[in-house]
Amino acid sequence: MSASGEGGNTYLERVVAQQAVLEDDLKARRSAGPPAAPGMAQPAPGPPAKRERGVTPGPVDVRISGFWRWKNVLVPPNAFVVHTRRGREKPLHIGLGVSFRFNPATDSFLVVPGATQTILINAYCICRELQGVLVQGYVQWIIQDFGTAYRKLDFSDAADPMRLVNLQLREQAEAAIKDKVATMGVRDVLSDKQPIIEEFTARLRAVAEGEDNSDQGLGLRIVTVQIKEAVVSSARLWENLQKPYRAEQGQIARLAELETEAAIAQREMAADRLKETQRLEHERDLAGLRARNEAQRFDTETAERLRRTNREHDDARQVAELETETTRHALRMERERHAEEAETGRLRIEREQELKRLELDGELAQARARAQARHEQALLDLERERARASIENERTPASVQARLIAGLPEIMAKLPKPDELRTVTISGADQTGVAGLITQLTAVVAALRTAANDPS
Repeated sequence: MSASGEGGNTYLERVVAQQAVLEDDLKARRSAGPPAAPGMAQPAPGPPAKRERGVTPGPVDVRISGFWRWKNVLVPPNAFVVHTRRGREKPLHIGLGVSFRFNPATDSFLVVPGATQTILINAYCICRELQGVLVQGYVQWIIQDFGTAYRKLDFSDAADPMRLVNLQLREQAEAAIKDKVATMGVRDVLSDKQPIIEEFTARLRAVAEGEDNSDQGLGLRIVTVQIKEAVVSSARLWENLQKPYRAEQGQIARLAELETEAAIAQREMAADRLKETQRLEHERDLAGLRARNEAQRFDTETAERLRRTNREHDDARQVAELETETTRHALRMERERHAEEAETGRLRIEREQELKRLELDGELAQARARAQARHEQALLDLERERARASIENERTPASVQARLIAGLPEIMAKLPKPDELRTVTISGADQTGVAGLITQLTAVVAALRTAANDPS
């Protein structure tokens, strides 16, 4: 909260900028366009506007349905409405979230938001010391009696029905804050804001709610009043007000630093003394340790020489014993080797004899198998011969002749070519019968054989 530079009060500028941003955020985000019927008195009868068929733009979303003189106005449940008709002294409908039938020719209605309203206040005041002070606060109010409020307050702004009311209450609040700050000192304003809040609250409630529950109020109720910031406008005065505290804190910090430095110096000297004492003790311990190490090393070397001498004698005796044992072991191994060779020769002879016996057994088995196979083959050949002889014995002369006729081309092909042709005529037999044909064929074959056997 310190000011930087001589050109202005940085903290004051930052507070004002934050207040502007907050005020912009609290404004309702509404779409741009001409003001709608809700939030102000309805005009005289005329052709229905196109926007009346849906949700009308404005601070309160009012739905108007129907056509011409038969329309319905649907008011949200969190908005106040008053519905009047020409020729009637009292409203037809008044209250929170009341919907009704509407005739544009004779009726008028006003819709006002029923939610809590927040007014941001920036009061530039002059305190008792004639110094500028910025006091920031906010007021939250709500409509308590709409029947009184709509008669005493101006809600005619179609875009923002609460604008004029908020302006009037803001002026009242700033005046109350300025009057109270004018009677207080700068330090009182910065350190204790409760008197300002009490004066602020009392005057606003007297205007909005009336004094002692009278009917002189505006039909409003003040929900809360708070003071957020109180900042001195002058950068030089602001820094001067902070200097005593800063100097006091600097003094405390410097004393703390001196105490710390003294404590550190004492600790450093004690640490150096302890370090030197420990170094001397360490050197004494090292000297004693070196002497003990020298004595121990001499004892160790003497014991080691004696041990090595004994070990050499023991090693020589063990070597002699080992050589004797080695010779005995070599002789024993040589005897075992000869015994193993003899056993190996005997086993090899037995294995060779066994292999020969197995080979003879195999050859005998093969010879038996070949004899058995030749015997079975002979039996098969004998069976075939018997079957062929049986078949030959069972053949008829007709079958024999048929086989002979079928084999004539082969017989003729194997016979040599005759040099001469002799014709044999057998008379007295039937040339057309089978017997005659066979007789002729037999004669022909005999003549061919005679020709073949005759060398001339």
